[in-house]
Amino acid sequence: MKKYDLIIIGSGIAGMTSAIYAARYGLKTLVLTENVGGLLNDAYPVENFPGFKSISGFELMKKIKEQVEGLGIEIKSEEVSDILTGKNFIVVGKNRYECTAVILATGSKRKKLGVKGEKEFSGKGVHYCAICDAMLYKNKVVAVVGGSESAAQAALLLSEYAKKVYIIYRREKLRAEKIYLDKIKKNNKIEIISNTNIIEIRGKDKVESVIFDNPYKGSNEFKTDAVFIEVGSEPSTELAKKIGVNLNENNEIIVNEKMETNVRGIFAAGDVTNSVLKQAVVAAGSGAVAAFSAYKYIQSEE
Repeated sequence: MKKYDLIIIGSGIAGMTSAIYAARYGLKTLVLTENVGGLLNDAYPVENFPGFKSISGFELMKKIKEQVEGLGIEIKSEEVSDILTGKNFIVVGKNRYECTAVILATGSKRKKLGVKGEKEFSGKGVHYCAICDAMLYKNKVVAVVGGSESAAQAALLLSEYAKKVYIIYRREKLRAEKIYLDKIKKNNKIEIISNTNIIEIRGKDKVESVIFDNPYKGSNEFKTDAVFIEVGSEPSTELAKKIGVNLNENNEIIVNEKMETNVRGIFAAGDVTNSVLKQAVVAAGSGAVAAFSAYKYIQSEE
């Protein structure tokens, strides 16, 4: 069984920043991940990360991955099913690895809408990644569900391909940053349908329409070629729960200013934690802090 100083679980911007700092501290480090980049891969454009006026999330994570690999950090595509505690930690995936400290940077996963037809038409008009699938809907009519920054970004990207984009939001006003709201106002391809929920997705072999809870232009049925679901995300804390890490009422890992959890030797960083602002730059900073704290912990254990 291979022995490491530090194992980082997750490879979004928090996990990868942890890896960069761990390398600088000379820690023998392994990154275990199911998907390098996480949800940031789907972000387009990223316009609030220092050093880049505008860059896709995928391209940003590609650059960071290259930096991590250039530092000699080992990255393995492997789902972690458990962490066994003892004198050291045993991280269980396809293989078993021993380490002194662990950083949980498992990020978050997309929420589902939870309506009839969503599961049946997944990949057949129901999508969760505009940057992945926008090009499939050139000159088509599409709907984006949600009112957050990610919904606004998805609508703007889709407008580069689709002939018409409708944002369906359950509240009166979108919650996105002003810079995106201003772009939407100026875009004559995008229309907002507010105070409305989709309660069903319909079609035969693919999405053909959705059903609203409030009528739009006299009808509850609305024709669309696709539904892009952007209703937020939830922290991926299944592993944390299993090993007794404390969570708050929002199912986020509770950490202190040192990114320490209640379990000695287990640290956490990024969107999976109780951070106030879920942004790439915040996740990167927390990853740096987690690596420093892990380094100090490992030193104390030697």
